[in-house]
Amino acid sequence: MTQFESSVKAIPHPVSVIFNFLSDFDHFESLLPNDKVSNWKSAGDTCSFSVSGIGEIGLKIVEREFPKTIKYGADVQTPVNFFLWVQLKEVSENDTRLKVTLRAELNMMMKMVASAPLKKFVDVLADAMAGYAYSL
Repeated sequence: MTQFESSVKAIPHPVSVIFNFLSDFDHFESLLPNDKVSNWKSAGDTCSFSVSGIGEIGLKIVEREFPKTIKYGADVQTPVNFFLWVQLKEVSENDTRLKVTLRAELNMMMKMVASAPLKKFVDVLADAMAGYAYSL
């Protein structure tokens, strides 16, 4: 498995608000770039969407460990097996730290082609999660 990690991001909101938001795919569409994502469908614990240049992607929530970890996995329709997880740590009441990690099964050719875009995806997703205006 090849691993990609974001840097740790600070979010000025309570960990419980962030955890609850990220634990439901019905909220996720607002975190993804509109110019690259289309055909969004979600049903709470699962979602699917198309990414320009990549194709159809399906995700499911595999595990929730309140309030610190949410693990997502590839749905059966996704051609590459991968896991994505969000780690949260409450520093104080309105100061939460977030880190996004992606592990993907990539052969050597895929690794050479996809490493830079996957690293960028992890960073963009972490920035979107950190910059989102979570409602209390």
